[in-house]
Amino acid sequence: MMMVQCRPAAAIFSLSLKPSSSSSSSSSSSSAKMALNNFNKNRTRKLPVLLFDVMDTIVRDPFYHDVPAFFRMSLKELIECKDPTAWIEFEKGLINETELARKFFKDGRPFDLEGLKNCMRRGYAYIEGVDGLLHALKQNNYEMHAFTNYPIWYEMIEDKLKLSSYLSWSFCSCITGKRKPEPDFYLEVLRHLDVEPASCIFIDDRLRNVEAAMDAGIIGLHFKDVNLLCQDLSLQGIDISANKHNRNQDPAEHEQEHLS
Repeated sequence: MMMVQCRPAAAIFSLSLKPSSSSSSSSSSSSAKMALNNFNKNRTRKLPVLLFDVMDTIVRDPFYHDVPAFFRMSLKELIECKDPTAWIEFEKGLINETELARKFFKDGRPFDLEGLKNCMRRGYAYIEGVDGLLHALKQNNYEMHAFTNYPIWYEMIEDKLKLSSYLSWSFCSCITGKRKPEPDFYLEVLRHLDVEPASCIFIDDRLRNVEAAMDAGIIGLHFKDVNLLCQDLSLQGIDISANKHNRNQDPAEHEQEHLS
């Protein structure tokens, strides 16, 4: 981290000593100011930045159990009869929910879209222990962002679980038009955050997404459960401790805080 911070300072020093014409001097001055701003920002910004997948990392995904039950079929049957690209197009924001309903099944059969959305809402819940971890990380001032493949229905998750009390919904496939593990999605995240890849930690339950993050130079952690994630974060030097009040807080009080 110290080497990263020192590079802009060196750039400032060399720019200030370089003789130039008035026009190039103005350009150099502008570059120096930009370098100084980046230096100051990186000096005060708490690193690393934490990037969280959402479904089955923070929030239970209803697709695998609740949705097949809604359609009164097994998961295998559902996968066989649903359109193979409709949900992906919905996740990338290429189609809206009305078009999803029209394309969802290969044979074009109609179904109760509002009923499906209600089924999804009921199924959304925090993975056990993850909300407590997010609370501790926020209390310790870590910068956190959602980095997720999900459609506009992420708003239903937010309405129910208030993830924005912990992190920002910064990188959703339905907004960017990109999905993990597409390499350009990771590069776009890095451009937006304006940090070195090694200053980011990415957590996801899908190994191929973690591997793609590591290919981009990002530290990748494969989520299996909250206890293992806590161990992995601690090994990366992340402070996951919470103050005494929150460690002893009644779970019902914690839930009430988060819903208020």
